Amino acid sequence: MKNKKKLAAKLLKTSYKKIRVAAGALEDFNKAITRSDLRGLIAVGKVTKNKSNQHSRAGARKTSAQKRKGRQKGHGSRKGTKHSVITRKEKWMARIRTQRKFLKELKEKGLLSAGNYRQVYAKSKGGFFRNKRHIKLYLTEHNLIEKKSEAKNKTKA
Repeated sequence: MKNKKKLAAKLLKTSYKKIRVAAGALEDFNKAITRSDLRGLIAVGKVTKNKSNQHSRAGARKTSAQKRKGRQKGHGSRKGTKHSVITRKEKWMARIRTQRKFLKELKEKGLLSAGNYRQVYAKSKGGFFRNKRHIKLYLTEHNLIEKKSEAKNKTKA
């Protein structure tokens, strides 16, 4: 019986465990010897294969809905490297954009001269600063920020 199921499985291109014989066709199935006999039983519908089990997506949909809300994203559910969640490039882009925006604001307010702006801008492009706070620290340590009164005097002169 098992060998015949294996033969039928080869014909139906599936596992022998998924071969089903109709209730009244067991005698015919036992009489079948050759492949052509089995083909005949398959054609008549006395030998069939079970459909593959369908796996429900309900749980996956629920989880993805929770992830959209920001849940279930802790260290335990992450896969891959630390850079696979937020890539190095995306991290860099976020950092450089805030730094450039900050420098632009300082220049427009007149707190940073054009020359100093260029110098700090180049440093920021080279990855010298960790964040916006680091730029502030650097500017105060090197006395690059001009006082409001000085900035006004320069524009008048």
